[in-house]
Amino acid sequence: MKRLKKITFAVFSLILIFYFITALQIYSYSKIDETTKADAAIILGTAVWDGEPSPVFKERINHAILLYKRDSVDYLIFTGGIGEGKKYSEAEIGKKYAIENGIPENKIFIEEKSKITDENLKFAKAIVEEKGFSKILIVSDPLHMKRSMAMAKNHHINAFSSPTQTSRYISFKSKIGFVLRETFFYIGYKICSPA
Repeated sequence: MKRLKKITFAVFSLILIFYFITALQIYSYSKIDETTKADAAIILGTAVWDGEPSPVFKERINHAILLYKRDSVDYLIFTGGIGEGKKYSEAEIGKKYAIENGIPENKIFIEEKSKITDENLKFAKAIVEEKGFSKILIVSDPLHMKRSMAMAKNHHINAFSSPTQTSRYISFKSKIGFVLRETFFYIGYKICSPA
């Protein structure tokens, strides 16, 4: 019985260490900004509130608008389907907000089928291929970038990380919560990923 307890404790400790190291990697990756001249930016969708972008989504859209106005990208690709109980898709709300803030409608593409990050990239890739884009910036929150970039790589998108310069996750508590959730999802994705 003592031996079993020791083994259980050792395994549990290794899992905790692995989780902690992965969390540190996610945090470190959040500091990487590879923004460069590209054909388009893929903006990963997130919640909309009463027909408007949530504060988190708004930060992502604002960053994409800045990329376009600085001539870092020629097009914006908004992603995200219709959430439960919602009337409009995340992509449509993102497009509307971008147009209201000076982005020409003909410079925006949307995909409205996705429900999760992996699908955001999967369905956006179809637009990338159809339009012949060769270089893409991925836009999301800094702590979301490591998982997003891993997914982009698995979908064979020539992508570069362009995290938002501002984030709604400012307090220590909110950052820790985000990191812990992202670590769980990232590990899950890596375990289940075909690559």
